[in-house]
Amino acid sequence: MVALCIGFIVVTLAVILIDWFVFNPLINFVVLYYGVFIGTFSVYDIYDDLITRTVEGSDAHACHKLIPCCLPRCVGVQFALVALLFQGLGIYLALVWMGAK
Repeated sequence: MVALCIGFIVVTLAVILIDWFVFNPLINFVVLYYGVFIGTFSVYDIYDDLITRTVEGSDAHACHKLIPCCLPRCVGVQFALVALLFQGLGIYLALVWMGAK
């Protein structure tokens, strides 16, 4: 895990130096890639933890206990839809703002 973190640090520093001296918008694309990667992993984690597996102590069960109108899997689907909506909105806004430059 330490090697992975050091690898990300080295790649990010190399991209920053290339962006600074050679090619200007490279850091924007790398930051967008990091954000999309983290967002995609979060959607997968929501799918894995809340939709396919229903554990008694999960967030979906806690929301089901507070508002019992939806089953825990429905709550997981709602979480996933909201995460996908924000992921798509973030990608759209990033690309629009990057295209305006």
